[in-house]
Amino acid sequence: MSNVEKAIKSLKSGKIVLVYDSDDREGETDMVIASQFITPEIIRIMRKDAGGLICTAIHPDIANKLGIPYLVDIYKEAINKYPILESLYPYDIPYDEKSSFSITINHRKTFTGITDKDRALTIKKLTELVRLGYYSNFGKEFRSPGHVILLKATEGLVKKRKGHTEMTVALAEMAGLIPITTICEMLGDDGYALSKNEAKKYAEKHNLIFLEGEELINTT
Repeated sequence: MSNVEKAIKSLKSGKIVLVYDSDDREGETDMVIASQFITPEIIRIMRKDAGGLICTAIHPDIANKLGIPYLVDIYKEAINKYPILESLYPYDIPYDEKSSFSITINHRKTFTGITDKDRALTIKKLTELVRLGYYSNFGKEFRSPGHVILLKATEGLVKKRKGHTEMTVALAEMAGLIPITTICEMLGDDGYALSKNEAKKYAEKHNLIFLEGEELINTT
């Protein structure tokens, strides 16, 4: 069984998978789970053991049905009223051309939205809405801004952009799951991204699959 097949099997069983992008991109390992299996316990593991930014990546087809834009496109629309946004535009990302950041949301049944239970509820309810095809209820069920950061995957996924957003959504799609993933960068105690070797050690210790981005990209 290939590493990609092992990762797919793990995702389908609701387990975390570790995905490393590449040495010449971010050089980061993300904890990944198919969002339909999110729980407060998974959120806790991500914030304590990974320590990066917990985000939820969405397939472009789903994002378009929901009407979710890229955050930078909102900036463009608002530049005339708020000129400072033009000077803040992220044209100089050292490893990429465009940010995948979209809007932030909370489910309307959450309190502050930041607790493990609240974030898990928001993510779970989003996947349920998509599974049922109730796209028109998005605004009824959720409010923005919130504490769940949405990432909009690029059209064409890894064929067009080789970020964790696209790789993990592609992996979920290959697994036949709802192509929405929740991801979090793994950080080290030295103030930098956790090294690939240390991430591999974590995977071995916790019986998790460690997947190189190149392996996934070559499979799609």
